[in-house]
Amino acid sequence: MHKILLIGDALPPLSEALPAPEYRISRFSDPRKAVASIPRASFIVINGPYTLSRQDPFKKLLTLAEGVPKIFISEKGPAFARKKKLTYQVNRTFAGAEKNFLGRLMERLGEEKKFHEENTTLKNENSALRDELGFFENLSHVLTSSSERADVLTLLTKKLKEKTEAENCTLYLIDEETGGLYVEKTEGPIWKNSLKKEAGKFSVSGESIAAKVARDGKPLLIKDMYRESGFIMKMDRHLRHKIKTAICVPVRSKGKTLGVLELINRKSGGEFTRQELKYMARFTDYAAIIIERAILYEKMQELVVTDDLTKLFNTRYMMRTIGTEVLRSNRYNTSVSLIFMDIDHFKSVNDNFGHLIGSKLLVEMGQLLLKHLRELDIVTRYGGDEFVIILPQTPPQKAAKTAERIRQTVEQHHFLKKEGYNLRLTASFGVASYPESAHSQEELIRLADECMYKVKRRTRNGVYAIIDNGAI
Repeated sequence: MHKILLIGDALPPLSEALPAPEYRISRFSDPRKAVASIPRASFIVINGPYTLSRQDPFKKLLTLAEGVPKIFISEKGPAFARKKKLTYQVNRTFAGAEKNFLGRLMERLGEEKKFHEENTTLKNENSALRDELGFFENLSHVLTSSSERADVLTLLTKKLKEKTEAENCTLYLIDEETGGLYVEKTEGPIWKNSLKKEAGKFSVSGESIAAKVARDGKPLLIKDMYRESGFIMKMDRHLRHKIKTAICVPVRSKGKTLGVLELINRKSGGEFTRQELKYMARFTDYAAIIIERAILYEKMQELVVTDDLTKLFNTRYMMRTIGTEVLRSNRYNTSVSLIFMDIDHFKSVNDNFGHLIGSKLLVEMGQLLLKHLRELDIVTRYGGDEFVIILPQTPPQKAAKTAERIRQTVEQHHFLKKEGYNLRLTASFGVASYPESAHSQEELIRLADECMYKVKRRTRNGVYAIIDNGAI
C-alpha cells in the first residue's frame, strides 16, 4: 500500500482517481503537521496557492522529503511539467479533467524512484569500491617501499580503524610456539591504556571475543554487548573502556588461522552492522597476504646474521646470542662477559682519508679481533666503529685481562700497511659480566656500554671493567 500525504486544500479528483486498496491518503492543511509522517510517505501531493514556495513552513518539509516523490498542484502554468528529480508540477484543471492521470503519474514516479534508488546504490557501491581500491593501493605502496613488519601492520590497523570509524582496531597473532594469542598491533585507546607488560598474551582457549573467533574460525558480530552477552569475556575485564559493540574476524590462509582482527565500539556511538562485517570479510583475505609476507620477511631477516661490510656477526645475532649465553650461564652456573669496544677518533680517519679507507680499516679491525680471541668467543659489529665481544664461560677478572690484551694489540698494530697508510689507532673498552655485575641481559649490555663511555670521556685508550661491584 502506498501512503500519500496530501498537503493543502482537498482535491476531490484525487480520492476518486486512486483506488482505496492501493493508496492511503492522509490530509494536512498545515505542512508543519505533515513533517512527522514524511518517513512513511510514498508520495507527497502539495495543493494550494503556495506551491513550490521555499519559505517556511515548506522549507523544512521539502528538506526532509528530498527523496520522496512530489507532485505540486498549481492554479497556473503548464498542464504537466517535470521540475526536477522526482518532482512534477501539474495544473489543477488538467489534473481534474484527465481521468486517472494522478494515478498514472504516481506509477511513473514510483518507477523513477526505483531507478533513482538503484542508481544511488550503484554510485555508492562504486564509490566504496574506489575507496577500497585506493586503500589497497596505499597498502601495496607500503609493501613495496617498506618491508618492515611494524610499518605494514601499523598501516593495516590504522586504515581499517579509519575506514570503519571504530574506536579501536587490534590485530592479534597466534604464537607459533605456544599456540596462544598476543596483541601484535593496536590503534586506539582501549588496549594502549589498559595493557600491562604481559597482559597482551593469553590462551586461545580463554573466554574472550578474540579467543572465541580464533578457536571457532568464524567471524563474530556483536551489535549490542548488553543484549548479546552470551559468554563471559574475562580478558575484556582488563579494559578500561566498556565494549558496547564489536566485530571480530579470523585472518586465515590456506586453512590455517594466522590471527584475529577486532574492532571495538563506533565513534558515533552506534552499532556495527553487517555492512562492516562484509567489508571486514573482504579485507581479511588481503590482510592474510600482508601478514604472511611481513612474517616471512622477518624470518628471512633473522637468517641474515652477518654484517655486510666486516662479515662479522651483526646486532641481531649479538642480541640473540647474549640471551642464549645468559640462559646457559644460569643452567651451568658459569659466567658470561661482554666487552664493548669503540675506536678512538675514528671520525678523523674518514675526514682525512675518506670513507673507503675508513671501511677498509673496520674490516681489518674485525679480522684483528678474531685473530686474537678464542674460537668460542663471538665478535660482532655493533654499528659504526663499535664492536661487541661476547666471552662465554668467562669471569670478570679474565674478561678484564682479555680486554687489556686486545687494547695493547690494537695500539701496537699498523693498519692498512699494504695500502701504504701504516695507520696507528687506539680504542676504548668497557667490560661487564653476568651474573657478577649484571642481573639480566639488558643490564649486561647497558653496563658494558656505560663502562666503555667512561673511558671515552676520560682518557680514551683504556679499559673500564666492573669486578666484584668495583672497577678497574
